[in-house]
Amino acid sequence: MPDSPEGAFVDSGVTQAGVTQAGARGPAVTQADVQAAFCAVLCDEWARAGITDAIASPGSRSTPMVVALDAEERIRVTVVLDERSSGFVALGASLAGGRPVIAVTTSGTAAVEMHPAVVEASQAGVALIVVTTDRPPELHDVGAPQTVDQHGLYGASTRWAFDPGVADLASAATWRSVASRCVVEAVKGPGPVHLNLPFREPLLGSASAVGLPPGRPGVRPWHASGDLVAARVPIGVTDELKGALSSRRVAGAGGAAGADGGLARLGLIVAGEGAASNDAEREAILDGAERLGWPVLADPRSGLRLRHRLVVAAADQLLRCPQVSAMVPEAVLRLGAPWASKVLGSWLASLDDDIPQVLVDPRGRWLDPDRKAWHILAASPSAVVTALADDAGRGAPQAGGDWVAYWRRADDAAGGVFESLLDGGGELNLSEPAIARAALASVPDGGILFVSSSMPVRDVEWFGAARSGVTVLSNRGANGIDGVLSSAIGVALGCGRRPVVALVGDLAFLYDAGALLWAARRDVNLSVLALDNDGGGIFSFLPYAGAMPPERFERYWGTSHGVDLATLAGAYGVPAERIPDRVSLERYLGGAGSNSGVRIGVVSSNRLANVADHDRIADDIRGALATPAGSVNGEH
Repeated sequence: MPDSPEGAFVDSGVTQAGVTQAGARGPAVTQADVQAAFCAVLCDEWARAGITDAIASPGSRSTPMVVALDAEERIRVTVVLDERSSGFVALGASLAGGRPVIAVTTSGTAAVEMHPAVVEASQAGVALIVVTTDRPPELHDVGAPQTVDQHGLYGASTRWAFDPGVADLASAATWRSVASRCVVEAVKGPGPVHLNLPFREPLLGSASAVGLPPGRPGVRPWHASGDLVAARVPIGVTDELKGALSSRRVAGAGGAAGADGGLARLGLIVAGEGAASNDAEREAILDGAERLGWPVLADPRSGLRLRHRLVVAAADQLLRCPQVSAMVPEAVLRLGAPWASKVLGSWLASLDDDIPQVLVDPRGRWLDPDRKAWHILAASPSAVVTALADDAGRGAPQAGGDWVAYWRRADDAAGGVFESLLDGGGELNLSEPAIARAALASVPDGGILFVSSSMPVRDVEWFGAARSGVTVLSNRGANGIDGVLSSAIGVALGCGRRPVVALVGDLAFLYDAGALLWAARRDVNLSVLALDNDGGGIFSFLPYAGAMPPERFERYWGTSHGVDLATLAGAYGVPAERIPDRVSLERYLGGAGSNSGVRIGVVSSNRLANVADHDRIADDIRGALATPAGSVNGEH
């Protein structure tokens, strides 16, 4: 049903809200034409704001939006059959490309299927614009098919949610503002925005029948928003942080106390995702750490796990050793998100409350599950470290040489164990830790490693060597394993054909196998390495694994599936191979970056053997630290 009789759109060539209607002698401007014009304006405004990608799933009610996107040459449209998958493809593309991606669905449960990706985008801080199309108001609450209540569908997970109602000429002056605000809200969050658009039938109209409201001069977006994080730390913050991070403790297990009133000498920087996003930030943080004399425990996702004398890569494994966990810092500066490592998190939580911990995150996220942070600051981590180092340089010089040397010796000892056990000729060279380590090492310079949650992200974090030239990404907002293959495909779509290696577990693979439909046709460069231990490998590490009858544990947690992953991939038309040995692994990974489309390699392992392998590595590191060459016992 139209808003009003068609004749109301014709009349005498008057202008409503800047939109020129057809004259009395011209063709009637229909509701379908107005909807088409509305969608064309949205797409033009999104393109002006720099959006380059949209993910669309097939459906009827979304026709006006999809037709407009298809006509907008500045936006590439990728079709994904399943809405649950398309949401994660959009999320991955945004994660890799650094700009919002549009995800479009039809009405009903199709819109509901987007919810997991919206939750992940919200908790991970990924800009995303979800456009759900809807039935008009008169079709709600009367049993019309494919109609659900889509208002506020994603609850608190969105940064902004808006339903402008069925498009009409009276509201045309607002169209550009609505489209532009979607981008601003998604970016400034950053996070997901939900735009719910009801359309009336007929759904196919002509945008050219309606004069479109003009945009800003110079193809500028209607609204713009400045950077949220200043390049400098606000005046007064440095003094406040210096006070928080000063040495208050008497000498103890950690060595001599710092100079009175000065920054702690035995400080630590713990860097997670969000710590550094470019070379300038990395250089600034490491330079500041040098001047402070503070080691940097660096998660691969932090951008700081580089070959540098201050960078500690094996923190998780080292803190399993009593002689290392007993070394207590005087202050901790935490940059970005927490590690996946429960060992590191528990160690930080165990530090006395009089040891200051300061959290700096560029997005101002409250990333303190153990409630230990003295200060939580929304600022550039590199600016904060530089400011602290500059301030320290004006006072007594930091004397962290022995403290740094202690961590350097420990990390080198752990690295030696990794090399001897996990690399090429090592005894455990086809174990899950070895595969994770090899995956990180194999990514061509400039490429991306996308890592599934559960054990893969932990193994990369715990065993991955320091290196430059690679970006490590993972869905660690809600830490789920759904949508992993879709996200990896999205990352490959959004990164401009940079080589992408994805490391996934078998359950994550199975949960999202539908993402492989049409994957071989995608214009991407993606190598997937699937670790198949026939079930939920991470549960074998939990205490209850041995506290109940094996058959019960296997039924509810082990969840053996018995599916041949390579055959399953082949059924979707994706080339796949089984990897039986280290030579085959290195050959497969050596081809990363040279393929077109998606390919899959499957490595089999055993869950119980995997637990034993992890124990063996930890035991050997404890042994290495106890030897004279690797000893970390001594004065600091």
